Amino acid sequence: MKKALLIIDIQIMPFVWKDYGGKELYHSETLLKNVKGLIEKARAANAQVYYILHTEKGDSPRSEGQPLWQIHPEIAPNEQDQLIIKYHADSFLDTELDLMLKKSKTEQLVLCGVQTEFCVDTTCRSAYSHGYKVELALDAHSTFDSDRLTAEQIINHHNGMLSLFAGVKPSCEILF
Repeated sequence: MKKALLIIDIQIMPFVWKDYGGKELYHSETLLKNVKGLIEKARAANAQVYYILHTEKGDSPRSEGQPLWQIHPEIAPNEQDQLIIKYHADSFLDTELDLMLKKSKTEQLVLCGVQTEFCVDTTCRSAYSHGYKVELALDAHSTFDSDRLTAEQIINHHNGMLSLFAGVKPSCEILF
């Protein structure tokens, strides 16, 4: 089965949110290291890499082209990678992602990214509903502490719940 890597919303904003009065992204260095490993494996296998970019309309720091909207420089795309701009938590909603995947005859997706309980969760469920076989790298998605749960609790909960829609495994076990 042809497999692709989807990197969801690993842009500057989540990594600097703490500098704007927000919370710190949980295990951000580990996240970047594990995503880099997935990218290297995908590229070595000639698997397509898709960067999904959360985008806001209007005059926002997360509007297209703004500094906080940019992909994190440690995982910068190559020219053969695909960029998908999205305006919703679901990477498939109102984007060309499904069309591009079908055109390339991709049947299996590996997911990683930010934010676990929003865009990663929604894209995982949507990918499953679109008929893709999904793998979620359990150590390559992250979030922030909420008022009720720690980021670690949120991630662990979602790794369990999303196992209904995806094979959930460590990034070191994912093959392309």
